[in-house]
Amino acid sequence: MAHITLSHVSKTYPPQRRGGSAVTAVDDVSLTVDRGEVFGIIGYSGAGKSTLVRLINGLEPVTGGSIEVDGTDLVTLPERRLRAVRQGIGMIFQRFNLLRSRTIAGNVAYPLEVAGVPRAERRARVAEMLDFVGLADKADAYPEQLSGGQQQRVGIARALAARPGILLADEATSALDPETTDEVLDLLARVNQELGLTIVVITHEMDVIARIATRVAVMEKGRVVETGDTYDVFTNPQTDTSRRFVRTVVRALPEGDALATLREKTDGRLFTISFSDEGASEARVFGALARAGVDFHLVHGGVDDIQGRVYGLLTIAVRGSDEAVASALAGVGPGVTVQEVAA
Repeated sequence: MAHITLSHVSKTYPPQRRGGSAVTAVDDVSLTVDRGEVFGIIGYSGAGKSTLVRLINGLEPVTGGSIEVDGTDLVTLPERRLRAVRQGIGMIFQRFNLLRSRTIAGNVAYPLEVAGVPRAERRARVAEMLDFVGLADKADAYPEQLSGGQQQRVGIARALAARPGILLADEATSALDPETTDEVLDLLARVNQELGLTIVVITHEMDVIARIATRVAVMEKGRVVETGDTYDVFTNPQTDTSRRFVRTVVRALPEGDALATLREKTDGRLFTISFSDEGASEARVFGALARAGVDFHLVHGGVDDIQGRVYGLLTIAVRGSDEAVASALAGVGPGVTVQEVAA
């Protein structure tokens, strides 16, 4: 069931100076985010993804199109009713946006104060959320006393305090180191699984999408150029933009000068082998080659975990007669694609 529906949404900013040009940040975007899913939106800087987030939570008006949340078109709502809808949409940010003058408990309590929640209920909810994110012992600390990862967990607790049905994460891990990023992504997965929230993750990091998003939309110059299941986009990207993102995670065959250098150092024909089902593995591929008596060695690639599913992309150098090589590669079994690298 659709939770968020964008239909032909556009956002154009007027010229910033006299004689300047208008800037279209979001251009005719149509997307559907299902209730309870984690949906990723990825793009390079300037792709329009952060603008799209501000349109979804009603912080900016659209230039054209409609945005429906639970069947209600935000575009047609007066400001009073729009504020009520925003209370059901939590937001976490790249730079945490914590109030330095408030304690950790005070930061988490802030949206509840704005909503007029009674004090006793606020205290109970703050304690519950700090316990959920593993920071119950930091309630009286101040933001500068916490690490970046701890501050982001406070941001998540604050976003969850008012019991939203939707959580928007705008580059929420970009300021964190890899280990802390993993911790925050694990927490967001818990939020999705245990609390049932719909999560929209905005990022320029494809490994974040691989870890947490079930579906993904790829943006470029304000437009969505590809959308689909995360695994499908990783294993079979349809656009150049998607392929560039995938190459940052999946260890694809080198190109250009790097490929030429690899050929100089390698004795034998080069083949790429990809496998993308749970029944295939590099061991099965290598076993088929060994049984055929073909001499081979791995020169590039590896195996990745994408949404709990295996995807391998290997490049091997093979030496042997054409007949032996053809027989060996024909025996690698289903779920495997083999292709010789063109000279």
